[in-house]
Amino acid sequence: MAHGTKLNGRLRDFIEAQNVFFVATAAEDGTVNLSPKGADSLRILDDNRILWLNLTGSGNETAGHLRRKNRMTLMFCAFDDRALILRLYGTAQTLHSRDAGWNDAISQFPDMAGSRQIFDFKFDQLQTSCGTGVPVMPFKRDRVDDELLPFYAEMEPKELDAFWRKKNATTVDGFDTGLFED
Repeated sequence: MAHGTKLNGRLRDFIEAQNVFFVATAAEDGTVNLSPKGADSLRILDDNRILWLNLTGSGNETAGHLRRKNRMTLMFCAFDDRALILRLYGTAQTLHSRDAGWNDAISQFPDMAGSRQIFDFKFDQLQTSCGTGVPVMPFKRDRVDDELLPFYAEMEPKELDAFWRKKNATTVDGFDTGLFED
């Protein structure tokens, strides 16, 4: 196990090679959230900063938790022949389309239907571990282009707004996610 404070070239390459990563957040009380993420939704800006485009889904726990307790962990885990786990520990700012900085941030990503927020993640600690307890599993395909994006691409803006109000405005613990603030 290694500890550090910033990415090096080997760890950057490792992150960029992963098809999935995991995000964990928790408010001061309530439910801990751990979510798998994928698609072309992550950009390394420097040795301590990552942008992550959050697509619409059935919940919005990360945003609600960050409003209550600004802490986040990203975990990258190899499922191929080379075993490695990387955890990044830090804080994040949530950007919505109404916020200053959104246009610059969203320009880093391809146009994806259902783009909901961008998390500007700054980390000050990282940890690697061997990952030999994780099974080797081949990557078959990404579901984003076949299933996720078409679902939201077919929605009119008012339908997406209604979906967000029903499923994404609060967390499972009732915390406001900030989607509809002025």
